[in-house]
Amino acid sequence: MLLKNFRRAALGFGLAVALTGGAQAEKVLRVGNMGEPESLDPHFVQGVWENRIVGNMFLGLTTEDASATPIPGAAESWTISDDGKTYTFKLRDHSWSDGTPVTAGDFVYSLRRILLPETAAEYASLLFPIENAQQVNSGEVPADKLSVRAVDDKTLEVKLVGPTPFFLEQLTHYTAFPVPRHLIEKHGQAWTKPENIAVNGPYTLKNWVPNDQITLIRNDKFYDAANVKIDTVVYYPQEDRTAVQKRFRAGEIDWAADFASDQFEWLKSNLSDETRVAPYLGIYYYPMNLRKPPFDDKRVRQALSMAIDREIITDKVLKTGELPAYSFVPPGAGGYGNPSMVSWMDEPYSARLEKAKALLAEAGYGPGNPLKFTLSYNTSENHKRIAIAIASMWKQHLGVETELFNSEVKVHYRALNSADFSIARAGWIADYNDAQNFLYLLETRTGPNNYSGFSNSEFDKLMVEAGTTGDMDMRSSLMAKAEAIAMEEQPVIPIYYYVSKNLVSDRLTGWEPNAKDVHRVRYMDLK
Repeated sequence: MLLKNFRRAALGFGLAVALTGGAQAEKVLRVGNMGEPESLDPHFVQGVWENRIVGNMFLGLTTEDASATPIPGAAESWTISDDGKTYTFKLRDHSWSDGTPVTAGDFVYSLRRILLPETAAEYASLLFPIENAQQVNSGEVPADKLSVRAVDDKTLEVKLVGPTPFFLEQLTHYTAFPVPRHLIEKHGQAWTKPENIAVNGPYTLKNWVPNDQITLIRNDKFYDAANVKIDTVVYYPQEDRTAVQKRFRAGEIDWAADFASDQFEWLKSNLSDETRVAPYLGIYYYPMNLRKPPFDDKRVRQALSMAIDREIITDKVLKTGELPAYSFVPPGAGGYGNPSMVSWMDEPYSARLEKAKALLAEAGYGPGNPLKFTLSYNTSENHKRIAIAIASMWKQHLGVETELFNSEVKVHYRALNSADFSIARAGWIADYNDAQNFLYLLETRTGPNNYSGFSNSEFDKLMVEAGTTGDMDMRSSLMAKAEAIAMEEQPVIPIYYYVSKNLVSDRLTGWEPNAKDVHRVRYMDLK
């Protein structure tokens, strides 16, 4: 009986091979993405877990190569005026996935759309280097005053407020992705549904099962489709790093975009080739909500920051190579020089604690009136362990009573954008390698992404001046002065500078570590 069945199975297998003629199996990449996206409309996303998806669906004027270096994207070439303020792009011949040509008019429409006040795009302020972008976003001038125009279907002209050394790299960001006007006007918000969507990138949406998976398939209309090797990409939103790690070990996931730091020693010993840790241009920080007491009091903010032993966090809690942070801009940001650190960075921890106690006492808090607040963080074993450690430091040294509150990532960031928090965990990864990309988060005009609601006229003035000067040394000096103000006012508590942590299967090739931790699937393959 057993033998008979085996023979039938063997015959069946041989027949199947004969019928397929040795056709190649579908290549499916499975990604542990660490978060459910809020949207797949590039104008309404804001996180790295969303960028991993939409960055494979849409192509900006420039894009990233395998090492995240900017290269031509939808634009095949460009010229820059002598004063560095006018860019003229030549678009390559390519189309949306429904066959409609991509035109310069699509980019004009898209840049106007994200900046319109009624769009309420939380990331719109990133585009303020474009002339009149801030005025359009605030409703001061109509959208047609934005200094972006289609010279013809293949030529796009963009004028800037001032020379902007990071502008070409900034265009790789999803805020500058084109969206299909013809489908948005037809379907409204439903344009991103699988049956409606069209993209100009290497992959398009097949299906989205909320809180389960998102599946992308290769876009045969992509201009470089012949060199895209992976057929299907499946993103799992699961945020439980330990569970994702188990799935990775079981071979159910090929690439996990993070792992729990307490697993690092085991991973180094048992999966050394698959465990990838690399320098990461990002800051892990706690914004405080300055819109309400007690965080409208600088003494409270300074005391809480001084009482955190960052070396304990990096060396004892995380142990994966992160560096203690005493500035908001990470060291090594392009052309910036040394960041402006907090003035007390080099003081002994014991001396900092005495100062912190004195500041809290001056603000009216002590044993008879302990400071109380809620610390919010999004789901992650690491965020939880850090929050517990910091709450313990505050309790032990300052008598502060901290209640911890956890939520999934999209709920957490929605609360930050709507100022519905007291102190919260946040992280910022460079969209482009420039100090401005960190400091702009503290500008008044930035809006929802300025989670603290920090507003300082001198800080704002320095950042505007930095944005219009063509002298790069002067620009860095102005931003350093602005950062010094922020570190004195302490609307945010810098905690550590990131490293990226990934688990990458040895089956996956073309995945390259880089400081932005951006990895586009079009360059990858599966063995």
